[in-house]
Amino acid sequence: MSTRQAAMRRTRGTAVLVVSILLIVGLIAWIAIARGGASGKDFEGTGNGEEQVVEIPEGSNLSALGPELEKRGIVASDGAFQTAAANNPNADSIQPGFYRLEGEMSAESAVEALLDPQHRITPLQVYGGATLMDINILGGQTRYGILSMIQQVSCGDTPKPGCVTVDQLNDVAANADPAELGVPEWARETVAGRAGDGKRLEGLIAPGEYIIDPHADAKAILTDLITRSAKQYEDTDIVGRAKAVGLTPYELLTAASLVEREAPAGEFDKVARVILNRLKAPMRLEFDSTVNYGLPSVEVATTDADRARVTPWNTYAMDGLPQTPIASPSMEAIEAMEHPADGNWLFFVTVDKDGTTVFNDTFEGHLNDTQRAVDNGVLDSKR
Repeated sequence: MSTRQAAMRRTRGTAVLVVSILLIVGLIAWIAIARGGASGKDFEGTGNGEEQVVEIPEGSNLSALGPELEKRGIVASDGAFQTAAANNPNADSIQPGFYRLEGEMSAESAVEALLDPQHRITPLQVYGGATLMDINILGGQTRYGILSMIQQVSCGDTPKPGCVTVDQLNDVAANADPAELGVPEWARETVAGRAGDGKRLEGLIAPGEYIIDPHADAKAILTDLITRSAKQYEDTDIVGRAKAVGLTPYELLTAASLVEREAPAGEFDKVARVILNRLKAPMRLEFDSTVNYGLPSVEVATTDADRARVTPWNTYAMDGLPQTPIASPSMEAIEAMEHPADGNWLFFVTVDKDGTTVFNDTFEGHLNDTQRAVDNGVLDSKR
């Protein structure tokens, strides 16, 4: 190869290298510009102070949320929000629910707010044995009811205009059309017959965790909760199982609420059997929980005067079951009534502070165990 040919080859190689470098630089610049354009415009800061509540529905994702945030002026663009979410390694852990955000947030701030538990509106937690109304416990404590818990979700610690209050919820519970509230057909007649009393919906909101819209009105919230609960109850075949044990579905729900309030853990099916045995005998149920339900303040023990008081629930002063459930029965309590244990028991009593419960089929044996409970301070009334 001549010196001239070698020089020409070197020149061509240099040219190729320069062109390649220019192409690479151009590609990098193009990617940077493309990424910048995809991310879109963005606000600065953590918001303008104007609160906005947003929902991430069950089964949804941030890709679906971005356009809504842009439309409502919470972020400047969906592109900026998606970029911020992609750059945050924790974004995949954002949970469904309602969140308090602000207008004109930077995309990064919006993502961080969705990850901050302080911005998430706490779901409604209904526990087994919860009641609609607050319960005052002798000694000064208060066990908050479902209506108060709904108010807390809607209003936070400080009630504000537009949030749902206990009074509004109680008015709807007492007076709205049961069918419009989603009350199952097997409970409607009884509920309708107690118009004017908010407690007529007792037991129709099942225990569980509920994501509720804090901006919904009282009727919408109660309808949502009752409708979802009715499905849970009906999924247990409450209609068919009630018939099998000789009760109506509403009676089974009521009996299950007694199991929930009376039975210790592990003994639900035995208490269910006691209820059915006493109803069949027939014998009055004489459950202290049904006495307490109608009292302004409650404790484990009840007085003679309390037990003599006639109320729609006091099973010392009436035959059969209470007129309504006395609490929200758990699925465990429902299933215990649907599948009670085998036995001849007619009595039971918790005899010590460890929760030991003794079942008897004779009154004499029950009296002896009741005295043990008194001696151990379990049934020592403070009134």
